[in-house]
Amino acid sequence: MVTVDDVRRLREETGAGVMDAKRALDEAGGDFDKARLLLRERGIASAAKRSDRETNQGTVISYIHNQGRIGALVEVNCETDFVARTEAFQTLARDIAMQVAAMNPAGLMPEDVPADAIGGQAANALLTQPFIKDSGKTIQQLMQDVIASTGENIRVARFTRFELGQTGS
Repeated sequence: MVTVDDVRRLREETGAGVMDAKRALDEAGGDFDKARLLLRERGIASAAKRSDRETNQGTVISYIHNQGRIGALVEVNCETDFVARTEAFQTLARDIAMQVAAMNPAGLMPEDVPADAIGGQAANALLTQPFIKDSGKTIQQLMQDVIASTGENIRVARFTRFELGQTGS
């Protein structure tokens, strides 16, 4: 039997609503890992439904690393300024900027990366790169988690990376 504490714990871990967490736990027979997977799958489906919504709010965020030797600027958009101000959205934007500084992606999606890129197109595309803080997730999956918890479409509009001593293209 699923308890209130179980539902609360799953909500805290996933950001899902009370009823969604309860349904997932019921369907998973109380197994937290299965419930988390169910919520993730539903979040992905929900994110796909939102993908055509306009994103004209958001933030431009910077990340500076290595005592000012590497920096990144990222524009991340969402649907409303309310979501843009949330901790979840701000953390996502900062994590994406950190990813850009650390991994130097050549494009947003694999089709934006030259076919002859060392390591392949997927490894050099921001959205398909493994997240530097959790290699079990891609940046796209990280974004889908926030989309599922905020209920809004989120997009990376653009990004750039600077490294001291290197010239831009």
